[in-house]
Amino acid sequence: MTVRVRYGPSPTGEPHVGNIRTALFDWLFARHHGGQFIVRIEDTDQKRSVEGAEELILDALRWLGLDWDEGPDIGGEYGPYRQSERLELYQEAADRLLAEGHAYRCACSSERLAEMRKAQQKAKQPPGYDGHCRELSEAELERMIADQGGQCVVRFKMPREGVTIVDDALRGAVTFENKLLDDHVILKSDGFPTYALASIVDDTAMEITHVFRGDEWLPSAPRHVRLYDALGLKPPVFVHQPVILGPDKGKLSKRDGATSVRSYADEGFIPEAMINFMALLGWAKDDHTTLMSTDEIVAAFDLDHMGTTATTFDMDRLREMNGEHIRRLDTMEFVERGRPFLESALAETHPQIAQPLDLAVLEPVAEAIQERVKVLTEFTEYADFFFTGPAEHTNAELMGKGFRDNPAAAVDALDSARAALSKLEPWDTAGIESVLRGLAEEKELKPGVLFTPIRVALSGKRVAPPLFETMTALGREESLSRLNVASERLAAPDD
Repeated sequence: MTVRVRYGPSPTGEPHVGNIRTALFDWLFARHHGGQFIVRIEDTDQKRSVEGAEELILDALRWLGLDWDEGPDIGGEYGPYRQSERLELYQEAADRLLAEGHAYRCACSSERLAEMRKAQQKAKQPPGYDGHCRELSEAELERMIADQGGQCVVRFKMPREGVTIVDDALRGAVTFENKLLDDHVILKSDGFPTYALASIVDDTAMEITHVFRGDEWLPSAPRHVRLYDALGLKPPVFVHQPVILGPDKGKLSKRDGATSVRSYADEGFIPEAMINFMALLGWAKDDHTTLMSTDEIVAAFDLDHMGTTATTFDMDRLREMNGEHIRRLDTMEFVERGRPFLESALAETHPQIAQPLDLAVLEPVAEAIQERVKVLTEFTEYADFFFTGPAEHTNAELMGKGFRDNPAAAVDALDSARAALSKLEPWDTAGIESVLRGLAEEKELKPGVLFTPIRVALSGKRVAPPLFETMTALGREESLSRLNVASERLAAPDD
């Protein structure tokens, strides 16, 4: 059997973590088994569809590297891949179910349905359709439909006795009492199907072998199984993956991470880390392996190691994992991935600086920066001053704790450093370190005391890339110039 799985997003906005995790599990399973990963846009809810949402969904998949074999943009043997373009198939299935007595038309008004729900709540009964139209004569039903201006829906007849068993790949056989399941709508009054009918028709037509979805769909699964039976179709393998919770064990909120996947890209997370992190939200290779490349995850991914208990979204862990994956990158690839964040920030604050930037100047400090950042947005904090000059700093920041209230001593330290460094040949990291450590010893200063005003003079920051590598990257002329500016700044009264 060739594995065929589908990701069926609704174009109602950008995909969030829970939604994209389903796509990831689909993709991993397909790639592990050498099967096909299909993207199918489930746009049957026309009221909620958002213009441009389809492209946002596809962009999120592209950013993560989840390539698809068939889809709305590339076509395929089983297309079309938008459900709004497959309405005839759903109508045919609904007509067949009506003709064979497995479904019926319902013309209950929205007012009647609202009153029904209110009465059920008052009686503390489970919500659900009461079957009012199920036993009506054809004449009575036609009269109701006429009263509704010719509008009606099609409902599926669920059995009222016995049980329905859903076979789930993670949980085994799950039993549901039929008396607790109502007659659900399968075709709406506008001619568009509900998820149940559309997914069953399309999954069958597209030869889908496995359906991954969140376990919030498990209570609906018996309705789907009954629909498969009524249509004489064989269900795919259902995989109801565990829900993702926030740190407080409640529903995942935007504050905790339930935001669009593309927003993580904007915040400086890299796709390798996102894939690694999301894969572990419901699956594990073993009881100790956490950091994995995408290829390693594909090679190991199987259903046997998926869990059924809810999993927690830990933003701190994601940041740590992102930093670990950043450190796995080739150093100059890391710099290139940081480029868009740096250039975007400088375009806003220093539009006069020509772009694209020559990032080769960062080579002496790139590895040190790479060791420090956890998200790519932090790249700007460590790299901007190489192109803009040092940020504004006060005398107190220049002096640091070691020269507190003693600007004259700080000026002497800066001037002495500038004089000693001006004679250095060649200008390299080892030579700079030797000169400055020797100067600290000569002046009987702790290295940190001497280095603080030099670091702030060069970068405008207390926290910056390593000092000696920073000076190598800046070069002799720029480094000495910045030391001179800082010295003159210290000699003047603080603003």
